[in-house]
Parts: sequence; C-alpha cells; structure tokens
Amino acid sequence: MGKPTGFMEFNRRTADHVKELRRIGNFQEFKTELDQPERESQGARCMDCGVPFCQSNYGCPVDNLIPEWNDLIYHGRWEDAFYRLMRTNNFPEYTGRVCPAPCEHACVLGINEPPVTIKENEAAIIDRAYENGLMLPRVPVNRTGRRVAIIGSGPAGLAAADQLNQAGHAVTVYERQDRIGGLLMYGIPNMKLDKQLVERRNALMAAEGIDFRPGVDVGRDITIQELMESHDAVILACGATRPRDLPVPGRELKGIHFAMEYLTENTRSLLDTGLKEGTYISARDRQVIVIGGGDTGNDCLGTAIRHRCAGVRNFELLPRPPQERNEEMPWPTFARTMKMDYGHEEAAAVFGEDPREWSILTREFLDDGEGNVRAVRTIRVKWTKEPGSPPKMEEIPGTEEEWPADLVLLAMGFLGPEDYLAEQLGLERDPRSNYRADYEKFATSVPGVFAAGDARRGQSLVVWAIKEGRGAAREVDRFLMGDTILT
Repeated sequence: MGKPTGFMEFNRRTADHVKELRRIGNFQEFKTELDQPERESQGARCMDCGVPFCQSNYGCPVDNLIPEWNDLIYHGRWEDAFYRLMRTNNFPEYTGRVCPAPCEHACVLGINEPPVTIKENEAAIIDRAYENGLMLPRVPVNRTGRRVAIIGSGPAGLAAADQLNQAGHAVTVYERQDRIGGLLMYGIPNMKLDKQLVERRNALMAAEGIDFRPGVDVGRDITIQELMESHDAVILACGATRPRDLPVPGRELKGIHFAMEYLTENTRSLLDTGLKEGTYISARDRQVIVIGGGDTGNDCLGTAIRHRCAGVRNFELLPRPPQERNEEMPWPTFARTMKMDYGHEEAAAVFGEDPREWSILTREFLDDGEGNVRAVRTIRVKWTKEPGSPPKMEEIPGTEEEWPADLVLLAMGFLGPEDYLAEQLGLERDPRSNYRADYEKFATSVPGVFAAGDARRGQSLVVWAIKEGRGAAREVDRFLMGDTILT
C-alpha cells in the first residue's frame, strides 16, 4: 500500500506542537496538523509489506485496516479512507489523539527506520471527515423491539451502544457523572482530548437514537435488578475505578489526593465555569509531587503546571527505561523505552529539568503540625532480575531523602471495578477482582448480563476498551437475536 518507494523518498514527519511556554497558559489542544500534501506523503511511507504487523495481534486491537487507508490517503481519496476507517473503529477521533499507538511499534518500517505516522494519519482522516460534513447521524431504519441497558459511558460502553443501536436495538446508557463520556470526559485532560469533540460525538449518537442518562448511579439511584426487569440485556462497562492506594504513615494528611479526583474536578470546573468558581483542587503556588508514572501521572504534571504550581516532581518506583529496544522488548512488541511526554516537556521547560525520579520508594508523608502534608520521605531502590524469575526490589541503605510537598497526587493505577454492583448481582469475579466474563463471550455468571472494558479485563487502553465494547455488543446481539450481524 502507499507509494512503493515512498518509505525511501519521504522522511517521517509529525505534526508540530505549540511551544511549551505558550501552551501552558490554557487547557486547549496544542498539536497542529500537517498540510494536505505533506500528510499524503506520510501515507505514502506505508511500504506494502507482505505481513502488515501494524494490524496484527501486536499492533491494533480494533483491527484497523491501516495499510488500506494509508494508501487511500496517499492517493488523495480521503472520503474512501474515512469509510474504511469507520468499518473497524467507532471513535478514531479519540484513538487518534490518546492511543499510545502499538500499531507504530509493530510497523515493519520501524525495524530500521522511523515508523509510519499511523496515529496522526488516523486523526487526520476523521478530523477531515467532520470538516467535510461526512460525520452525520446514521439513524437505523428498522428496530428490533429489544432493549439493552449499558452501565458506564466510557469508550467500552459507548462503543457497545453505537454497535447495538446500529443493529436496531433500543439502547439506554447510564452514567453516574453529570456528563456522558466516562474516562474520555473526565479522566483525560482537555489539552489532550478536547471535550467539545466528545460532546460532538455524543450528540451524533443521541441523534441516532441512543438514550443517554447522565447523573444516574446504577446500584444506588436505581437497582441493577430494576434494569434487568425493564431490559432484555445489560452490559457492565463501568471501568476499573478503584484506585491503588499508598498505605504508608501520614496517608491521612490533608493535601493527598488520588489523581483521578484531581483530574476530574479540574475538568468539571473548566467546563462549568472556566476554573472560575474555585471548587477544584488547585496546585497554584504549591510544591507538587506526583507518585506514579504512566499517562495519568503525566496528565497530572501538565495540569499542575497549568495551575502555576511552584514546583513539581514525579516519583516512579521502576527504573529508568532504556533509550532503545533491547532483548526484553523485541520488534514487533510494544517498546517501553524512555520518552518525554508533553507533561515532562512542560515541566522541563518551566523548571529546567525532567521532573522524574526513578527507582524511588515513598516511605512516609510528613505533617506540618496542623494536619497538612509538608513533605514526602523516600528511599532509593535497586532492581535485580534473575533469568526466568520476576524482578526483585531492595532498598539502598543511606539513600533516604525528604522532599517538600504540600500537594501529593497518587497516580499508581487501578485495582478493578467498585464492589457494589457485583455484590447486588452476586457476580463472580476473577482473581484480580474484575467481573468474570470470558473474552470473546463477554457473558458474566448472571444470565443476560455482560461485561466489557476495564471492568472485565482490568485497567487498559482506550483502544482496547473500544475493542471490548464492540465484542460485547456482538455477543449481546447474538444473545437477543440468535445470530449477529455485528463484527
């Protein structure tokens, strides 16, 4: 696909970003877009490889037809590229912005050259489709008379809703937050995913017939049994929202918050009043420590810097990753190499250095005498690994340190879904506390109840949530109709 010699003629070029010191003045998206000829030349770099690993099990979870729409981009057939993209991905406007792009890590060209700009090409296709009026409501012609309730409006729930609605079922989505979108709305900051895009997509789905019910906490405002009585099937897509805590001395002090609490309230205040009412957790003029790396930790950095914090550090228990692939991450697996994400770049631009501290263990939070956190006490650790054994960590004597902090954000991941829905249903759970439901089947231990997304497989990526939502929709359609037209 693409131009046969394109990968030899064109270098990889990515979209420019607004410079760090300019973009931190607001919460707007800061990535620009290449002009059309340049973007088409990026599509031309797709190299007609014999086995496109980008869409294999190592690459794209939703099985995007990547070489096909890269070829269509190269030939300027943007409308055809849009229709080909939408065959496999309900929400490319999200994955084209927030996905870590395992497809690019599995790109054959990436073996010895910079890979194709697959993620940016995807975003360019869908953004252009909106601009050209191609994203219009697709109202189903026929209805089946079957009703499906979906609990949770994150990417898994929305993907399932979109698929089932297109199959003709009446779909109602329940969301306990005040806005529809779940993680997409409140878990990802606006500068990384503009909420106007989420609202725009939600409005399209509502016009197609999906009934959205925000502000309804199923299991508390309404029982799960009531939903089961009034619907023919139920999908649990409520995410893995139970955060991992850090039970060390001083944890009870004021000024220590879970990352998602911090990010959620910031976005809610931003959307409600432009951060004018002051109900969010502000980092302004505070020394901030973010404990935990990953995307959530990085998002906390970017948010705190936009609040005009006095300083920020990011603690990571694991060692610094290598700069290049090694034998533990061979192509085409995902390469967990050292990278500077947007929050790290902004912290370095503002404070003069990378904010991350590697191989560091938090031992204690220290009190200011009035019940507020004033510092974090740590110790450095060393990791060793014997062949065939898991890594081992040991503390390094004499490396204790004390770090000033009056705001601490815990971004150490999630342990699974909350308990109350499973308890009401008597639902079986797996050893990691997720809802037990076999992959490709998605049926829980309760007849007529299905599970998808992080609630079923544990904390994962947006693109995996979309994959799970589509799979659950397929099995619900089969359950309701005896067969399925969904893929």
